[in-house]
Amino acid sequence: MGIREPPRAAAAVLLIALGGCASTFKLEPPQLSVVSMKVQSADIFSQRMQIRMRVQNPNDRELPIKGITYRIEVNDAELGQGSADTPFVVPSMGEAEFDMVFTANLATALSQLLSRKGSSQSIDYRLRGEVALSSGFLRHIPFDERGSVKLK
Repeated sequence: MGIREPPRAAAAVLLIALGGCASTFKLEPPQLSVVSMKVQSADIFSQRMQIRMRVQNPNDRELPIKGITYRIEVNDAELGQGSADTPFVVPSMGEAEFDMVFTANLATALSQLLSRKGSSQSIDYRLRGEVALSSGFLRHIPFDERGSVKLK
């Protein structure tokens, strides 16, 4: 009976250690918000913009971000897509700002905005994509945020 006790104790310690490791791999998705936008170029089909974004890290460890890709939908129609390829670090429980390029489908944008012209209603949006980390066990964090913005 004394021989069985050490393996049980070792198994319990191993389970506790693995449980602790598993909790360190779980990352909450970062929250993203727009700080400013600047049109870089436009033609009849699309608009290319530089967007200054703020990312907030709700995790207790820093996020070494290698890049971000995303899509924006307005009223369930894709408005455009964007990316950020310049690496940066978001401190634990902190925030950082970065620039990204966004390419909008002008036809979709105009149809969504013109259908709401003169309306005090808000437009529903969905921002979804993925944050790529440059280090750590978990290398990709998907995000999917929804909200609405009121037209003025």
